[in-house]
Amino acid sequence: MQNVALITGASAGIGVELARIHAEHGGDVVLVARRRERLTALADELGQAHGVRARVEAVDLAAPGAVRALCDRLQADGVAVEFLVNNAGFGGLGKFHERPWQQDEAMIRLNVLALCELTRRLVPAMVARGHGRVLNVASMAGFVPGPLQAVYYASKAFVVSFSEAIANELEGTGVTVTALCPGATATEFQQVAGLQSTRLFQRAADARSVAEVGYRGALAGKVLAVPGLGNRLVLVALRFVPRRLLTRMSRKRLES
Repeated sequence: MQNVALITGASAGIGVELARIHAEHGGDVVLVARRRERLTALADELGQAHGVRARVEAVDLAAPGAVRALCDRLQADGVAVEFLVNNAGFGGLGKFHERPWQQDEAMIRLNVLALCELTRRLVPAMVARGHGRVLNVASMAGFVPGPLQAVYYASKAFVVSFSEAIANELEGTGVTVTALCPGATATEFQQVAGLQSTRLFQRAADARSVAEVGYRGALAGKVLAVPGLGNRLVLVALRFVPRRLLTRMSRKRLES
């Protein structure tokens, strides 16, 4: 396999579009998600449309030992990952003290721990080769508190901070790290998180346009890739809004 991108959460939404974009650029892909049938269909599509090789890995990355086992298989088969896309993640609506802890624990395992472990296991080889890219799919949620989605927003804040920090650490190595920070995007996320009827998703961006911004940002070595002028203006405005007011405003957008 050549110019390999490993893409997690590749069975739907932004992950599917990132896989398509990388294949359009002639790169091979390792498609990672839980739903094998969807991954297989996407692998067939990419092979037929672009002549690239697509490897399917049906894995629950939140399961203990799953990331290590995946990386061990790739290493045993001589697959060198040039482009790591940490896209897998999910959210959930409700007050933290009322939500099932098992759901939020799984969210932390996937959104935070799996992302960190994949990065830790794959980046050293990139550094040794002198080139590589990491694209972590964060969110505009990473810049504000999120009442009614407390754990999800906190997990994305972690991804933003983590990405910025290791991007700095990796300067001069040939390896870049980019955090993609979209606003509300039309994917399966809102159904899984129970957000269909909230104000937040009344005007959602399409997954393809978001993926294109992230992919271009990664190729350019940007640390933050923020789709949409409106979102970029929001980041500027956030500097001047008191945190308590910002928290209230954030909650309003998550209410039906």
